[in-house]
Amino acid sequence: MSFQTPLTLNQKPAEIIGITATKEEDFPQWYQEVVVKAGMVEYYTEIAGLFVLRPLTMFIWSELRKWFQSHLDEMDIGEAAFPLFLSAKGEKNLEVPVAIRPTSEAIMYPYYSKWIRSHRDLPLRLNQWNSVVRWETKQTTPFLRTREFLWQEGHTAHLTEEQAGIEVLEILELYAQLYEDLLAVPVVRGRKTENERFAGGYYTMTLEGYIPSNGRGIQGATSHCLGQNFSKMFDISVEDPAGSGRLYAWQNSWAFSTRVIGVMVMIHGDNKGLVLPPRVAQTQIVMVPVGINRKTSAEDKDRLLDQLYEMRKMLKKLGLRVEVDTREGYTPAWKFNDWEMKGVPLRMEFGPKDAKSHVVSYAVRHNNEKGTIPVAEIGPQATRLLEQIQKDMYDKANLAYSQHRKVIGNWDEVTPALDSKNVVLIPFCLDGKCEERIKQLTTKEEDLGDQGTVSMGMKSLCIPFEQPGEIEEGRKCLNPECDRLAQKWTLFGRSY
Repeated sequence: MSFQTPLTLNQKPAEIIGITATKEEDFPQWYQEVVVKAGMVEYYTEIAGLFVLRPLTMFIWSELRKWFQSHLDEMDIGEAAFPLFLSAKGEKNLEVPVAIRPTSEAIMYPYYSKWIRSHRDLPLRLNQWNSVVRWETKQTTPFLRTREFLWQEGHTAHLTEEQAGIEVLEILELYAQLYEDLLAVPVVRGRKTENERFAGGYYTMTLEGYIPSNGRGIQGATSHCLGQNFSKMFDISVEDPAGSGRLYAWQNSWAFSTRVIGVMVMIHGDNKGLVLPPRVAQTQIVMVPVGINRKTSAEDKDRLLDQLYEMRKMLKKLGLRVEVDTREGYTPAWKFNDWEMKGVPLRMEFGPKDAKSHVVSYAVRHNNEKGTIPVAEIGPQATRLLEQIQKDMYDKANLAYSQHRKVIGNWDEVTPALDSKNVVLIPFCLDGKCEERIKQLTTKEEDLGDQGTVSMGMKSLCIPFEQPGEIEEGRKCLNPECDRLAQKWTLFGRSY
């Protein structure tokens, strides 16, 4: 997904109010407009491929970070910070040969070797929050593919394969909860095929999401068992407590990044702009005074605003994040559109008519539901509405994913299913060369739109833990050129 017309610092505010592209007709441009106009990012014009993350984005990231860190604390996983730079090899023309690390194995593992001297030093479990630079990235997309991004990376060492394997699944489940419970984004839990696993690892567990607008899968987060590959490379070893020589540690690494925010935007956003789940929204409720005009006396206006501020105070005591929009020079309708573009989950309106009836009018962002709440019940009713919004957003996204996850038993049905914006579960032999051939067979030469991306070949997304059923005895791999027996139902799709 690339962009033809990025917004720049030179554009006047009047030119960039409102979303001009539609999600259905120009998804890439729609996405770019939403993340910029809603105030999530700004293009860093000095260097291509870099973005300024604005407070709205950083609030979401901070909420995710706090939630995840609290669970790491419960698991007694320590927090660390290793340097940005590592020594560069072969750069003889540099006075100080250093490079920026793409990931931290080469920086961290020499110290694991130093710190782990006995089996009593295991497990060693560390996590760090930092930024990563991937300069090889050509086409960049905010959040999804950037030259610098924020992430957490956990690196752990264990005495046995079993202990490492338990942690891999524990972390994967935390990532799944982060997506489903905070971001209202459904994911499929599974294992990567040998072709798709982390190249330096033993096996990779993954979460796979789905973008309904273009039918593409997207990797959400990964939890890798590295096996003993890196421990042998960096000599992370201990004496076997059973007394049979030295043992190399079993290692894991796991990470999620600001990509999760982009996934959330693509799934929930609409043609009005951003749509935020309440649990990560910087502003959960915006209160807008209405019905104030030139005939309204100063006393009546002040009385109305005092009531609004009193309601905000009450809601904030309940832990809700509330704003009162008293900006001058803007009509209520303009404010409604502005807050809708920014994705605020719940809008409350309060005017003279509402005051007389002792109610507050409300509008739900994601489905435009409208109604009134008695002022006396505003606290519990607002809390209930926000929880219902969170649930409804997840249910809507989960239904879309479920309806577009097709179980396919006939090869001729594969390409039509992909063209109908589905991902597919097929019986697969798990052979790497067969997987490459499937991608070739499903690549179409003609351009079907979305800048050609829809016609890309499908690749394996994961082997889902939850299989649609047993592979019956004697069933062949779905690839018409393959004579091997199918081993697992495997999720394939066009993907990011």
